[in-house]
Amino acid sequence: MNQRNPSISKGIDWSLVWIYFLLVAIGLTAIFAATYKEGDPIFQSFIRFKTDYSKQLFYFAAALVFGFFILLTDSKFFSATANIWYVFGIILLLLVFPFHSRVKGTESIIRFGGIQFQPAEICNIFVALALAKYLSRPETNFSKVRSQLTAAAIALFPAALTVLQSETGLALVYCAFFLVMYREGLPSIVLIIGIAVTALVVGTIVIEPNTLAIVLTVIALLSAYFLRKQIKRRQRILITIVLLWFVCVGIQRFAVPFVFKHVLQNHQVERIFSLFGKDNPYRKEGEVVEMSIKKKEDEKNSYNVKQSKIAIGSGQLFGKGLLKGTQTRYDFVPEQRTDFIFCTVGEGFGFVGSIVLLGIYLILLFRIVAIAERQRSTFSRCYAYGVAAIFFFHIAINVAMTVGLAPVIGITLPFVSYGGTSLLTFTILLFILIRLDADRQMVLR
Repeated sequence: MNQRNPSISKGIDWSLVWIYFLLVAIGLTAIFAATYKEGDPIFQSFIRFKTDYSKQLFYFAAALVFGFFILLTDSKFFSATANIWYVFGIILLLLVFPFHSRVKGTESIIRFGGIQFQPAEICNIFVALALAKYLSRPETNFSKVRSQLTAAAIALFPAALTVLQSETGLALVYCAFFLVMYREGLPSIVLIIGIAVTALVVGTIVIEPNTLAIVLTVIALLSAYFLRKQIKRRQRILITIVLLWFVCVGIQRFAVPFVFKHVLQNHQVERIFSLFGKDNPYRKEGEVVEMSIKKKEDEKNSYNVKQSKIAIGSGQLFGKGLLKGTQTRYDFVPEQRTDFIFCTVGEGFGFVGSIVLLGIYLILLFRIVAIAERQRSTFSRCYAYGVAAIFFFHIAINVAMTVGLAPVIGITLPFVSYGGTSLLTFTILLFILIRLDADRQMVLR
């Protein structure tokens, strides 16, 4: 074992650091473009911390302090305390239930004095550490179902608590950790089944039941036809196809309706169907559905998406320029500084600016994966893939959300969206990775 690096900068991957600063700068610019009021003195508004862009600058300074202390920390500290941090995260999630504040339809916010934060977002860090710790244990045999279920439970237990806090979007982020498990040996069939069941549930919602049953039957017959030449395994293949057909039809006809009728609450079912532009067929006859906060939020989300697409489209090739947008400057998109920050970039800097931003994110993701593959310890590799998975999920869903390709589920754009909790979470995630990578030479193969 080599002696610990005496310099904080030794071994640091500076490409990640510079990408981090670049994305934060883009975020500050976008927030400034979306919220600056004509006539306000720019310098004074930045130092008074009363505007969103000045608050974001303060959050950035606070995040840098955390990042600096992380770089001063021995990398072994993170693996040694991973399980403790996970328990701490679960406790934070449980504290939400008695001490939460309702903000914009969600009940996942805790306020402490003038500070508010979202444990469901911060807990991503702790799950990434705990999952990496479990997968790196010498006694963990990830080829066994028991180990796979344990790893899944580590990721999904916080997700379940987050769902109970009416924060479905952040709960879905925890599904990104299955990419880490896949890298470490999770059978491909598990991901295939998961994607297939998800597609089947969505199909049950958007396609008429009898039509979907016919589609499933046609798929089964076509599968049997194209596999008919597999003489040695013909009987086994046919039996498998028939069993899969019964399972799919069973899910469509019985499992999904049962969940919608007896498991989920009425407002949850209403929201799921509204995401796909469908009426709730499981509503009881004569039942009056109140215009609840959630339903109002759904209508607002639909409006946001329309205005977001208008803003992005109006930017055309090179954009309207800084502070020259109309959709975002005049609040036609109510959440253009947070969930819909990408439309601010699209309107101000056009298609070219949007592609540049996505290109920077792509470079970031490729760099993280490259760093993951050069790690000597399983813990560092698993953690790095966890970071990559979280970033990828946030970027893909947020951008798809702003252009109408994904439901509005409150997913922020890393380092660019306004918010102290979001910026701090992504900063800590990235700087722990930088610290682990800097000490990779200390690990013996």
